[in-house]
Amino acid sequence: MIAEKMKGMVANSSAIRAMFEEGNRLAGIYGAENVYDFSLGNPNVAAPEAVKQAILELLEEEDPVTLHGYTNSNSGYADVREAVADSLNERFGTSFAGRNIVMTVGAAGGLNVILKTLLNPGDEVIAFAPYFGEYRSYTNNYDGVLVEISPNTVDFQPKLDEFEKKITAKTKAVIVNTPNNPTGVVYSEETIQKLAAIMEAKQKEYGTEIYLISDEPYRELVYDGVEVPYLTKYYANTIVGYSYSKSLSLPGERIGYLVIPDEVTDSETVLSAANVANRILGFVNAPTLQQKIIKKCLKEKTDISYYNRNREALYQGLADCGFECIKPEGAFYLFVKSPVADEKEFCAAGKKYNILMVPGSSFACPGYVRLAYCVSYETIVNSLPKFAELAKEYFS
Repeated sequence: MIAEKMKGMVANSSAIRAMFEEGNRLAGIYGAENVYDFSLGNPNVAAPEAVKQAILELLEEEDPVTLHGYTNSNSGYADVREAVADSLNERFGTSFAGRNIVMTVGAAGGLNVILKTLLNPGDEVIAFAPYFGEYRSYTNNYDGVLVEISPNTVDFQPKLDEFEKKITAKTKAVIVNTPNNPTGVVYSEETIQKLAAIMEAKQKEYGTEIYLISDEPYRELVYDGVEVPYLTKYYANTIVGYSYSKSLSLPGERIGYLVIPDEVTDSETVLSAANVANRILGFVNAPTLQQKIIKKCLKEKTDISYYNRNREALYQGLADCGFECIKPEGAFYLFVKSPVADEKEFCAAGKKYNILMVPGSSFACPGYVRLAYCVSYETIVNSLPKFAELAKEYFS
């Protein structure tokens, strides 16, 4: 029999993946061009050409035994970590060194590494709804307790008054995700400053360390000149988790990093523990070929004009149909208010038109649905008449 903890996880397995699999089933029946699958945040924009060239160069130039072997440190190649640190310093005015970087198996791997490093059983991790549902599983992996802050459905900035009340002596970490999945909202600098002040005061009140974990896979996907604050500048005990899955369209390659600044309390111990966690969680080290590719491509970006065109078309199209949603500032998700209280009922109604949406309850925000618009522009355009038909069921 499987572990008791896994029984619950299996029962609550990802609704996103389940919907994606449903999309594959429907595509087999009706044809992929007639299914409007907005379920999975899987980039549809190709990686920059420089990524391909970097792979070819590395395969030609590098000793294959070294290239495909283990790294000397579980935290990754020293030259790659230094290059990442230098890139961050140039872009954000920080002062990181290579020692502050731990290369990880994507952002998900990084989050598991840092939670393994920090959590004792019963420690609390705070997340602001709506949030990526896997945060609960990642926290549960290390017998932590996820504490939710209820959603602010006016503008989806965090509810800081509730946050302040829910911090306890057991609070070990706070996870923020901006640009946010599923809303596309970017937390303002004012929000970050207030959040940091609350955390500083609570650290002093309880005499404990409370870590701010910034989950940043969508940092580069922003629109209309919006800027995303770099959180290490606002709060000393900040740890950043990053992924190249979206910024370079490499989700299947599983490459990212953690930033653990010197300003973090007892940073050397935290870094040493994260290095060990990377190994004992079974990652051993981040993929070596991908590390070398990243070093060559630190100045490359995915062309987000494709996502922006989709964003504009889908947002305006749904608004014209009568649906209510906030225009996303970043990422590639549209969070739409369900016309009925039970958004799962709305998702089921959408399936009649081969429209696949993810219920907001998967993100601790019932009453809404998420649409991932990282699809072809044709899918957006062709879906709008179907959304219009769906809207007639509720607004006519």
